[in-house]
Amino acid sequence: MNRLASAYSPYLLQHKDNPVDWWEWSEEAFAEAVRRDVPILLSVGYAACHWCHVMAHESFEDDETAALINQYTVPIKVDREERPDVDAVYMEATQAMTGQGGWPMTVFATPTGEPFFCGTYFPKPGFQRLIAAVAEAWATKREDAIAQGRNVVEALTGGALAPGHPLDVHKLDTAASTFWRDYDGVNKGFGGAPKFPPSMGLEFLLRQYARTGDQNSRTMVAETCGAMARGGMYDQLGGGFARYAVDATWTVPHFEKMLYDNALLLRVYLHLWRATGDPLALRVARETAEFLIRDLRTPEGGFASALDADTDGVEGLTYAWTPAQLVETLGDDDGRWAATLLGVTSEGTFEHGTSVLQLRQDPDDAQRWATLRGRLLTARAARPQPARDDKVVAAWNGLAIAALAEYGELTDDNTAVDAAVRAADLLLNLHLVDERLRRTSRDGRVGPHAGVLEDHGDVAEGLLVLHQVTGEARWLAAAGALLETALTRFADGNGGFYDTADDAEALIRRPQDPTDNATPSGSSAVAGALLSYSALTGSIRHREAAEAALEKMAPVAERFARFAGWACAVGEAAVAGPLQVAIVGSGPDAVALRTVAWRGTAPGTVVVAGVPDADGVPLLADRPLVGGEPAAYVCRGFVCDRPTTEPSTLVDQLR
Repeated sequence: MNRLASAYSPYLLQHKDNPVDWWEWSEEAFAEAVRRDVPILLSVGYAACHWCHVMAHESFEDDETAALINQYTVPIKVDREERPDVDAVYMEATQAMTGQGGWPMTVFATPTGEPFFCGTYFPKPGFQRLIAAVAEAWATKREDAIAQGRNVVEALTGGALAPGHPLDVHKLDTAASTFWRDYDGVNKGFGGAPKFPPSMGLEFLLRQYARTGDQNSRTMVAETCGAMARGGMYDQLGGGFARYAVDATWTVPHFEKMLYDNALLLRVYLHLWRATGDPLALRVARETAEFLIRDLRTPEGGFASALDADTDGVEGLTYAWTPAQLVETLGDDDGRWAATLLGVTSEGTFEHGTSVLQLRQDPDDAQRWATLRGRLLTARAARPQPARDDKVVAAWNGLAIAALAEYGELTDDNTAVDAAVRAADLLLNLHLVDERLRRTSRDGRVGPHAGVLEDHGDVAEGLLVLHQVTGEARWLAAAGALLETALTRFADGNGGFYDTADDAEALIRRPQDPTDNATPSGSSAVAGALLSYSALTGSIRHREAAEAALEKMAPVAERFARFAGWACAVGEAAVAGPLQVAIVGSGPDAVALRTVAWRGTAPGTVVVAGVPDADGVPLLADRPLVGGEPAAYVCRGFVCDRPTTEPSTLVDQLR
């Protein structure tokens, strides 16, 4: 009997009609495996995953394959976005066994959860043979399988984060040099195909450039952002980025569009524009913010997790074009002009003679392109559309809140700030249950699973940015409560953090991963929020906790910088102070000071504006007007400059 019809997760609901006797992750499922004396088949994926859909169509919707699964295993389906803790421990096992990982993740485990065979996508014939082989091994070589599982668990639980050293300027500069060593100077970015957006690394490099003036760091950010924005991975019509490019040239995307990628990249492009004035970066930031609000916002005010890679089972169906389709939509002259501009050829750059739209150079007629872009977007909206995963993930919404609030502040876009406020209200009103954060909600109903470390760090980060943008004390207080939960429930007692709380469900190991994946690691996210909270409140305790967490991550940052980009970014904020800027007063003069403060590029700078001694806003305490005029106060730690009423003086103080 398939038990997914009442599931909460959209991904699990995609499998509710499979002939596979799926269980959700539960004690009852493991008890059933013990009762039947068969292994567990653990299948982990997510709603927007293309190859998850392929494996589902080939195997999980196939009666013959399902019969094998049901006969020889207890199958459990897990949404990795809903249960990142389960995903983390079994992905670590998969990587240890196979040297690689990904989704769908396919794990065979003992009835008590120890993995003894791991893999990812299997075509149907091979998967059927694998199930039979596992069944044979379980029947005839069970002790070997159990021993294999125990060995894997022992190997995974044997390591802990070693004590490190301060993440100082030497280590940060070494990290930047490793990025340069790995840089693809031809196609831009890092590594070969497939090529992923290095969001956290780019943020670090921008901050390292702000501190040192290192032109290599600036080059890597500017060129990589330009290449991503010009290629097919960026949606030239609707804004926003696909998950990754399948090639090394950023031409053909894997079409799923994830909330976390777009939130992180929005902030990177915004900061690139702030640092360099690059108009392309500002345009991409604006269009990405518009995409988030237009296409991912839910009726409740949160942001949905993703748009699917497939439309009606065909990858890229919504997004790819032929020259004839452009002519049909725009007319002969405009259609041919658009085809040349967007790299749409008769041979095609994608599949079946279709092309992904690229904008490798700015059009010679910007107004003509703006008009045609709108017409193409309208025509595309009439096509079948990819499914949307409406699940609201706390951590990813925290990233979106931070990005949209900061974007709105820097560009005077109140719509973006309002969207950030609505999402924050949803998280605090719905996701906080008994003063503990829940991981997900959907359709206004909170999910059952507890928030993990990244949820607390990323949501706190978003609330702290919102506090700075709005000046409202409630966001600071809420962030402080989340960080207190992180310090009391997730700390490992040695300066680091576990990814799950001390009262979370016990898995084969308690996950503790300091490395970034598609999003900042939980440890680096919390470290960044702790540091900002300290700067906003003057709390030495939170500063020390941030520094201790960075020390635990320093060895990873120094040796494997590309997998610790956010830790390095937080490290840059720590060595920069970070600067604290308080602006008191109102009127045009206060606005001018505020504009200068937010345009500063010193890493980790915090800015709060409002009336002197505003309730619940520590940065404004004991900072009066100067001669009755609005003033800016700039401090680094416990050392402060003289207050100024002049924007030009503030510019100098922020350098």
